Amino acid sequence: MAPLSLAADRQAADPDQETHAKIVPVDAQFAGRAHRAMRKFQIAFLRKDGTPDWTEQIGPAAPFFEAAFSAFCHGTLITTPRGQIAVQDLDPGMSVSTETRGPMKVLWIGSMTLVPQALGVDQVACRLTRIMPDAFGLGKPEANLLVGPGARILTRPRGHDLGLGRERMLVPARDLADGVNVVEIAPPRPVTVYHIALRRHAVIRAAGIETESFHPGMGFERHLGPNLLTLFLSLFPHIETPADFGTTAVPRLDLPII
Repeated sequence: MAPLSLAADRQAADPDQETHAKIVPVDAQFAGRAHRAMRKFQIAFLRKDGTPDWTEQIGPAAPFFEAAFSAFCHGTLITTPRGQIAVQDLDPGMSVSTETRGPMKVLWIGSMTLVPQALGVDQVACRLTRIMPDAFGLGKPEANLLVGPGARILTRPRGHDLGLGRERMLVPARDLADGVNVVEIAPPRPVTVYHIALRRHAVIRAAGIETESFHPGMGFERHLGPNLLTLFLSLFPHIETPADFGTTAVPRLDLPII
């Protein structure tokens, strides 16, 4: 795993801007490849008429795409106004509780299956992160929490003086691994992972710990070629333009490129 450079832009003047590391354009990840590895993504979304719908789509097995589908493992309990609900039991149109914007409707749920023993699959890309109970304070999380490659946790980043004037930010779960309270594991069997998107990016709770709804990152479209951008946006039927994702709710660090 090769983490991104943490030469972060200082954007404290705008609290809705996320912290960007220097990003390798996604198109460059495919340069020189005769065949792109592809995977199947499952998508549930809220139609404009307010009814839920479901579809499947094939897309690149690239970290940027997979991050949109790989934050929460099957069984993760998400806090909602009705209590905790397992992520796989959420449907578009249901509300989740957010720390930053109050109750918000789920507009989109993405999922995919990590198959660690599949031929040609990068085994590092299939690693999960296990967070032990109370690793970040009492009830944070409430029980063992298993998260995927696309997960970030709201906490104080270790070893980074980014000059943002804020104590906590969304940090990739993998970056928090210490071998004791937070450990990386290789699943012995296939695991279904999920992510959810709301009307706007927000801090939500999973197993009592603060994490986030999906957002591709401010200015993400600058790092995609026109074909990949069109393909990426097609995974989000409720989104028409990159601007529709809105701004990020709190600063965050970029996910590592594997």
